[in-house]
Amino acid sequence: MSWHVATLNLDNLGDLPKRCRNCVYWELSTRSAEQADGYGTADLEKEAWLSEVLLEWGSCGRVVYVSGAPAGYVIYAPPTSVPRAAEMPTGPVSADAVLLTTMQVMPEFSGEGVGRMLAQTVVKDLTRRGVRAVEVFGDASPGTDADCVVPAEFLRAVGFKTVRPHHRWPRLRMELRSGLEWKEDVEAALEQLFNTVTIPLQAAAPVAQRTPAKVGRVLSDDLRTPCELR
Repeated sequence: MSWHVATLNLDNLGDLPKRCRNCVYWELSTRSAEQADGYGTADLEKEAWLSEVLLEWGSCGRVVYVSGAPAGYVIYAPPTSVPRAAEMPTGPVSADAVLLTTMQVMPEFSGEGVGRMLAQTVVKDLTRRGVRAVEVFGDASPGTDADCVVPAEFLRAVGFKTVRPHHRWPRLRMELRSGLEWKEDVEAALEQLFNTVTIPLQAAAPVAQRTPAKVGRVLSDDLRTPCELR
């Protein structure tokens, strides 16, 4: 079985599952996402967002291929490029951090270490670029009404620490100065974790139904949550 990690770009954006390719949960504000969903232009908005971030900031995602088939992907960007982040109750994201928005592992590749590889590529890429930390909004109650938010339990299991608690939407952080140590120290734990935890695709649902309380991507057979690290 051969593995290949590629930079997410406009050429391979179409390799994402259709419902994830058309998801703009993080890329637009709640109102704009609802409008894009209503007009049927979410896929164009996703493409425009990716193009803009690539031009202004650089690489903002990775896709893992197993034997030529897309097995998972991760997306991350400066918080200023993620409109939905401003609507989260535990924001704002720290000025020195990049925001991890989405991580998805296709169900058929669960237990193959894809999630571990994605996590490590994020740490490697951002450490190389001199970023001090990665932050992410977690879902403390996965499996209910939230899509596109990574379960907080999973995030803690792979080394993130809570910096702002919340009953539903905690914000978590990983310091990248210890990123290489993290990679070595928890590799075995991640191997075990991803043998039991998968990240399923999001269920198709109107954007309006995906917005929690005043705010509004994916994980697990054991940590169940609806989209496309979550």
